Amino acid sequence: MTEPLVSRMRAFGTTIFAEMSALAVQTGAINLGQGFPDTDGPAAMLDRAVQAIGAGANQYPPGPGVLELRQAVSEHRAAHYGLTYDPVGEVLVTVGATEAVAASVLALCEPGDEVIAFEPYYDSYAASIALAQAKLVAVTLRPVEGRFTFDPDELRAAVTPRTRAILVNSPHNPTGTVFTRDELTVIAELCQERGLIAITDEVYEHLTFDGVEHVPMATLPGMRERTVMISSAGKTFSVTGWKTGWVCAPPALVTAVQTVKQFLTFTASAPWQLAVAYGLRHEMEWVAALGAGLQDKRDRLMEGLSAAGFSVLRPAGTYFVQTDIRPLGFTDGLELTRRLPELAGVVAIPTQVFYDHAERGRHFVRFAFCKKEEVIDEAVARLKRLSS
Repeated sequence: MTEPLVSRMRAFGTTIFAEMSALAVQTGAINLGQGFPDTDGPAAMLDRAVQAIGAGANQYPPGPGVLELRQAVSEHRAAHYGLTYDPVGEVLVTVGATEAVAASVLALCEPGDEVIAFEPYYDSYAASIALAQAKLVAVTLRPVEGRFTFDPDELRAAVTPRTRAILVNSPHNPTGTVFTRDELTVIAELCQERGLIAITDEVYEHLTFDGVEHVPMATLPGMRERTVMISSAGKTFSVTGWKTGWVCAPPALVTAVQTVKQFLTFTASAPWQLAVAYGLRHEMEWVAALGAGLQDKRDRLMEGLSAAGFSVLRPAGTYFVQTDIRPLGFTDGLELTRRLPELAGVVAIPTQVFYDHAERGRHFVRFAFCKKEEVIDEAVARLKRLSS
C-alpha cells in the first residue's frame, strides 16, 4: 500500500504542542509549553453560555454566525479601532482563528502562489499554506535591542511576482513582539505597491504590556480594503476551548473566505457565540484586568528564568517569554525541551520548530506565563536545578 497521506502534508506530523503536553502528562511535569490559561474567563459570560444551552440554542446557527455576535464584533471594532464593518457581509464567525487563517489561505491562494510569513511562525500557518498548494516564504524576525523585528529590505526582497499575501501576526506568537506602527507601515506600503492581501492574526490584540499599543493593519491608510482581519475569543476571554473566532474584511474577501469555510465546518457552536457577544459588550473591563495580571506574571516568570540562568527577552504581548539557552551551556532547544521534564520537571516549547531556517532559532526556548502564580513559582524553583 502506498503512503496514504498526501505528499504536501507529509512534513506535518504530531504538533509540538501535542507532543510536549503529552510529555507533561506522562512525566507529571509542570506544563509551561502550550498556551492555555489554568483559570476560567468571566463568570457572567460563562453563565450566558449555560443559559443559551438551557434556552435551546443547540441547533445549527446561521453559516456566517449568529447575528448578535457579528453585531458585537462590529461594535467592538468601531469602539476600539475606529473601523466600521457591516455585520451583514463584512463579519464572519469561524471555529477559532486557526480555521479563519486556514479558510482565508485556501480561499485566496492558488496552487503555486507564495505567502510571506514572519518566522518563527505559529505552526498552523505552514500547514494551511501547504493545504492550499501554495508556498510559504519565511522572513526572519531577529532580536534587535531586546525585541524581535524584521529587516525591511529582507521583506521587500522576499516579494516575487508569485506573492499573493503577507500573513501578519501581531502581537506575535511565539516571540511576544508587537509590531510598531512604523513596522506595519512598511508592510502596508509593500502590500499596496505590489497588490498584496494582508491576512492578520490578531488574537492577542488585548494582551499587550507596558503601555505598548496594538495597531491593526486595517487602520493604516489604504489597508482596510485589502486586509483580512482575524481575531477570536479564546485569548481575550481565557476560553481557548470555545474555539470562537471571526474574520472582518470587505464583502468580496469575506464572501471568498465563507465559500471555503462552509465546507470545512459550515458553522460554529451557537451557545458560545451568544456568550462571546455578551463578553464583547460587557466584559472588556475584565479583559483589561486580565492584561494587567498577565503583565505581572510575565515579570514574575522573567525574573525567575533570569535567576535560573536563562537569557530572557522581554515580550510586549501574548502569553510567552522567549529565552536563549546558551548561557546554561545548551545549544539545541529541541533536545533540551525533550529532556527538561527529567532535568527539571518542566515542559517548554523549542522555538526552532517554528522556523523554516531552524538553525536561526535553535538556541531559543519558549515558556508560557498564562498560569497561576504558584505554578510559575514552582516551575522556576525547578528550573534552577539546571544551573546548580
